[in-house]
Amino acid sequence: MIEVNERKQKSLSEKILYGVFGLICAIFITSILFFLLALTGNMHYISLLINGVIVLYLFYLFHLFIFFTTKKRKLWFLGIMGITLAISAISPVKKIYENSIPTVDAELNVWDYQPFMEPLKIATLEEESTFKITEDLPRLDGATALYPLYASFAQAVYPEKTYEPYSSEVMVNTTPDAYNNLIQGKVDMIFVAGPSKGQINHAKRNGMELKLTPIGREAFVFFVHQKNEVDELSLQQIQDIYSGSINNWQDVGGSDDSIRAFQRPEGSGSQTALENLMGEIPLMEAPTEDIVSGMGGIIEEVAQYKNYKNAIGYTFRFYSNEMVKNDQIKLLNINGIAPTIENIRNNQYPIASEFYLVTTNTDNPHVDEFIEWILSPQGQELVEKTGYVPIIE
Repeated sequence: MIEVNERKQKSLSEKILYGVFGLICAIFITSILFFLLALTGNMHYISLLINGVIVLYLFYLFHLFIFFTTKKRKLWFLGIMGITLAISAISPVKKIYENSIPTVDAELNVWDYQPFMEPLKIATLEEESTFKITEDLPRLDGATALYPLYASFAQAVYPEKTYEPYSSEVMVNTTPDAYNNLIQGKVDMIFVAGPSKGQINHAKRNGMELKLTPIGREAFVFFVHQKNEVDELSLQQIQDIYSGSINNWQDVGGSDDSIRAFQRPEGSGSQTALENLMGEIPLMEAPTEDIVSGMGGIIEEVAQYKNYKNAIGYTFRFYSNEMVKNDQIKLLNINGIAPTIENIRNNQYPIASEFYLVTTNTDNPHVDEFIEWILSPQGQELVEKTGYVPIIE
């Protein structure tokens, strides 16, 4: 009898040790997988990972301690755990679905638009440029949509060599980064949409005044999913949508579906254009999403446009038409006018505006001459060949 009890006690002790060992292994494996998910930006799988490990460990533990003495117990366990895992899978499945929906700028590769990069995708002059710079090259930066244009300026004027998009005299960045680089003295000239109030104030705080030289015209456009029934909106309807007064497509001639009105990050050229369009009308709160930053930290950012069937977004015409050529979206007519080059040229399209070459306190000796050349017939020829409307016809 004593021997039997000793065997049972020993068996129980062994099971407890196995259980503790299993727990240590589960924690170790979970920690490694957690770190990998955080490193790769897949934090939406965390709940599924944790619950999955817990389910496996409980199954191991119950089996170890012979809990499944009846088929009914095993079925109850599997049912409850299955429901738990199904609930945990909701967030990952939703994220996978959202990631499957295309974005407007997903196909853009700025490396294709480098000066002197074969095969050439940027505009070129038919004759040799009348202006050349061989040394003390002005450092250029600007918005993505304008990179093909000022890259073509560089090809016409600068000496032939490699100009990498992020580390050379001809860089490309977002509009906010380009303004910051100019104000900090990292570049001499930037090619962007007009500055926001924040960017103007930033320059003033640093004792600088932004000098804006218009070099071309562009249309500010709104786009929707290709299958959206709506083909045009009025300026008033756009203001009502982005103020939150209209929130269903049915109110503007579409189907009975809510409107997902995407916005752009603060300080970007297109967001500044929207703010100017809204005037004194307050913007509705922008949709946001949680973005995983370095090492798994979570930050909240303005949600990138996703091409849902009920979505609306905005950008500049050249970016949507010439660079991306996304056949999953369609540009809306505004006040019955299509955003074509001809309608921009004749001032028929109601949301056409100038874009600028912006400078400030630079001591580069070639900047003024470069600006003069950009406004010359050759510079304006490249503006038109790139796909924009010249400021000087």
